[in-house]
Amino acid sequence: MKKAWIAGLIILLNGSVVWSDTLNIMVVGLFSGQAVLIINKQQHLLKVGKTTPEGVTLISANSQKAVLEVDGIQKEYLLGSQIGGNFGPPPVQAVVNLWSTNGMYLTPGSINGFSVDFLVDTGASTIALNIATAQRLGLDYLNGQKIGVKTASGISAAYAVKLDQVQVGDIKLYNIEAVVIDGDEPQIALLGMTFLGQLDMQQVDQRMELKKKF
Repeated sequence: MKKAWIAGLIILLNGSVVWSDTLNIMVVGLFSGQAVLIINKQQHLLKVGKTTPEGVTLISANSQKAVLEVDGIQKEYLLGSQIGGNFGPPPVQAVVNLWSTNGMYLTPGSINGFSVDFLVDTGASTIALNIATAQRLGLDYLNGQKIGVKTASGISAAYAVKLDQVQVGDIKLYNIEAVVIDGDEPQIALLGMTFLGQLDMQQVDQRMELKKKF
């Protein structure tokens, strides 16, 4: 399965006088044509050509580097580079604790800002939604690649989609692959490994702890 996301890439940006006087910036995610920035403790998903309210423009981005522009000055940042500047400590890792209900872990969350109830399923390779949920979320799934997925009742038709944002508690991830299964199943959206695989998971008795890796 193709991975259109690269999770947890952290770059601490250049601390030039112009930038560091007013901006604390970190790039915490890099994708093709997009970057996730934390600017003065506020998180932004920024596409190429777009500018944040703080005046930071993304010129280009791939899985290894980003070019940002501030006040007409462009700078390139390679994966893992750290150059000067006093940007303070990285943000505290978000942690979510879930408690078992009849052996299952259920949790409220959201997709693209819309509320969704999830069933945590480490056996599911991806987030899975039924048709009704996809329609409620306004997903354009019919334009997604049509595929077959293995379910408890056999092979079902499904559509591959990409979710802009998935959130559980304080954990928020971007550009998450998912499938929309043609039918009424699953009745509760499955929170699969395209989301869970980017987290550290610890299970103690009836409690499951989810924590962002980076």
